[in-house]
Amino acid sequence: MLAIAQIGESVLNRPAQKVIEFSPALAKLANEMLETMLEAKGVGIAAPQVNQSLSLFIMASRSNERYPDAPFIEPSTVVNPKIIACSDEKVSGEEGCLSIAEQRFTILRHEWVEVSFQDLNGLEHHQTLTGFIARIFQHEYDHLQGITLIERSAMQASNSLSGAVR
Repeated sequence: MLAIAQIGESVLNRPAQKVIEFSPALAKLANEMLETMLEAKGVGIAAPQVNQSLSLFIMASRSNERYPDAPFIEPSTVVNPKIIACSDEKVSGEEGCLSIAEQRFTILRHEWVEVSFQDLNGLEHHQTLTGFIARIFQHEYDHLQGITLIERSAMQASNSLSGAVR
């Protein structure tokens, strides 16, 4: 199992580097990230969370103690993701993070996102994600931008305050 970076570690606040080499080492890292995520009872994990500044994350939703209502999806490795479009509608939901032990945050996320990404072979994929899966994608995508739930929560609080002041 890989060590999970915790809040305060600088790797979590830096934008991740684009993956340019699709190698057996990248596949090995993705497999180790999946094992680490499952052991920690997560539904997603980004490479910066295991101290690798690479634009890579794993999504593998399943019901567990942390997310009892999570739908089951097969593990998916997402490399060099982009959000192409998103809904105007946002949905509030509770999120936790493997890098922020024992804390939960109520976060607004887009109801759906249209995304593109590469797989471990470098092949391009294009999908529209909705609901909980869209939430996981946006959470892990934030990690690749150097944004943790603490920053996301603060940004949303700041936006709601500035909206109330008008």
